Amino acid sequence: MRHEFEDDARRIEAILAPQPPRRSGARTAAMVAIFAVAIAGTISLGASWAGPSRIARGEYLATVSGCGDCHTPGYFFGKPDETKPLSGSEVGFEIPNLGVFHGPNLTPDKETGLGRWSETEIVMALRTGVRPDGRELAPIMPWRNFARFNDEDARAIAAYLKSLKPVSNKVPGPFSDQERPTSFVMKIVSPER
Repeated sequence: MRHEFEDDARRIEAILAPQPPRRSGARTAAMVAIFAVAIAGTISLGASWAGPSRIARGEYLATVSGCGDCHTPGYFFGKPDETKPLSGSEVGFEIPNLGVFHGPNLTPDKETGLGRWSETEIVMALRTGVRPDGRELAPIMPWRNFARFNDEDARAIAAYLKSLKPVSNKVPGPFSDQERPTSFVMKIVSPER
């Protein structure tokens, strides 16, 4: 994945490098050429993800989407456990009148993670906010944003999650607003009126 970006960066760098002065007709032609190469590079970059690097694309999208923030142990303490990426958080979010929700284990562990979910079920949860068992995802989960992923990107994320090393990590909860959480909690506080 990295080399694809480096190749694109080198091509753009070469195009943008200072050139000797040219006549205005040549300058216009050069600007058109630069624009065409930039557009072609953008199109080819998107097309390059269709190949064997689907899992790499999924990893990239999960990373820039911040999945590890809420789903990796230690993240909220400033020390994410990189040996257990996306295996669930020990810190929950308290949402007024709803309860406390922890970022669950996204690894393919069959008992505590997504191991029993198909790629299609993962894509459906990303897009609809509903788990295979019918339960709605916590409101803190930005599935409404993820619903905008195109089919290829949503499937790439699912493939990446299924490719992770399974980690057994049962996160606490969820807890209703009437239950006492058994772990650390970040609280969303309503403004006083």
